[in-house]
Amino acid sequence: MLRKKPYLGIVAHYENCLSLFGDTHLGVDWQNAEDADKRYQVMLNIIQKNKEEPVTLLDFGCGTAGLLDYINKHQIPSIAYSGLDISPAFIAVCRTKYPDFPFYNIDVLETDINLPCFDYVIMNGVFTEKIDLSHKQMFAYFCAMVEKIFPHSKKGIAFNLRSKQVDTEDKELFHLSLDDLAWFLVKKFGRRFLIRNDYGLEEYTVYLYS
Repeated sequence: MLRKKPYLGIVAHYENCLSLFGDTHLGVDWQNAEDADKRYQVMLNIIQKNKEEPVTLLDFGCGTAGLLDYINKHQIPSIAYSGLDISPAFIAVCRTKYPDFPFYNIDVLETDINLPCFDYVIMNGVFTEKIDLSHKQMFAYFCAMVEKIFPHSKKGIAFNLRSKQVDTEDKELFHLSLDDLAWFLVKKFGRRFLIRNDYGLEEYTVYLYS
């Protein structure tokens, strides 16, 4: 059981980035815009749909709704977008930018009672930073979040994690081995998942299907 909300240090880190850099890729602590766009593309690749059929999507940890910016920029059709973030500061930016879209300001580890189900849930960058959490604490947080969110998806969720196959691990980032990840997923959800490590960044993306 997670105690005393150690993950709030991660929230504070991102709010500091927003304060410093505003509604930019740096404001959500992505180092460059090109890689951020590549992540959005990979995340959206989980969607399997007929072009005529709309799908509902929750952008979990939406930041400043960069994913919705990407969807609009590339005119991707038939996605009914909703965003969620634990941070009131980020949600305020989102609601100003996109007043006609639903945004949830919720800590789902506290309560998810008012959160509906969606076809897909995308968790882009939610598990990148661990700041001052130990690896054990961050792994517990990661597991708790995935277990909490997965029931809110009808078709699947996508999330990304830092790779262990790097020259040097950053002590403030969460590098998770593929073996530890796979054991967790198989034990909790079965074998219906795909791991993507084919897009050139020092990370991988997981599609976990419902």
